[in-house]
Amino acid sequence: MGFLNKGTGVMTESQRTAWLQTACLAARQAGRTLLHWRRKFTVDAKGLNDFVTEADLAAQQVIADLVRSHYPDHGFLGEETSAQHQRTARTPESPTWIVDPLDGTTNYVHDVPFFAVSIGLERRGEVLIGVVYDPVREELFHASRGAGAWLAGQALRVSPCTDLRQALVAASFPADMRGKEQQVDLWKHLAVRTAGLRRTGSSALNLAYLAAGRFDAFYSFEVCPWDVAGGLVLLSEAGGRYSTLNHEPFKLDQQQPLLATNGPLHDAMDACFRHVFGTSN
Repeated sequence: MGFLNKGTGVMTESQRTAWLQTACLAARQAGRTLLHWRRKFTVDAKGLNDFVTEADLAAQQVIADLVRSHYPDHGFLGEETSAQHQRTARTPESPTWIVDPLDGTTNYVHDVPFFAVSIGLERRGEVLIGVVYDPVREELFHASRGAGAWLAGQALRVSPCTDLRQALVAASFPADMRGKEQQVDLWKHLAVRTAGLRRTGSSALNLAYLAAGRFDAFYSFEVCPWDVAGGLVLLSEAGGRYSTLNHEPFKLDQQQPLLATNGPLHDAMDACFRHVFGTSN
């Protein structure tokens, strides 16, 4: 488990404080923007069951403007940025902000109150700062490498669950399920071997809830860097574990599957994947 090249992205205490404060402020401002736009937007289809709204773009612009006003030499990787301009940095050593301004867009479009702002700060291949903000519940989950994960002044810790039969598991399905029906087979397999399954529509909040001990495991077959950059810092600092579905190290710089757990359940979850899909996923 771990981030790319773990241990290379060293930060000073003053950097930790300043970067975390900026991330928290940006997340709160973006959250206010999302609430302002709620029920006031139009929807353009990016793909089947996948939407982008003025709210996504406005919230990302709020974050980008704040970050660039404080750190003009930092890179910025946002979900709602054109591919050729997604990652911008002045030097290879510059930290990069990895942002999903609205994780849970389909929920948001349908006025389901389960969506979040996700912000991670990466340097030299390691994500050092992570923030996931739920503007509806005003819950700000935040973490920094080596300093723990926190919510409302309380340290977060993953659940102690060791029995899959007692576990509450979250799952994420792709927007377009055509040709991927075997993922439903896994859902059915887990449905009779766990205490319950949840498909919430927000990978960022799934990871935050896992870090807080509300969920015991979470899996997704397709996550992008901005989906999980903030949440994986939370999980790591709360004592959790993550990998690909093949038990290989998870690489944040590409789209790939993710298995995230409280730790004790990792092998049991992996065994379920292997039962349904065979030795490779």
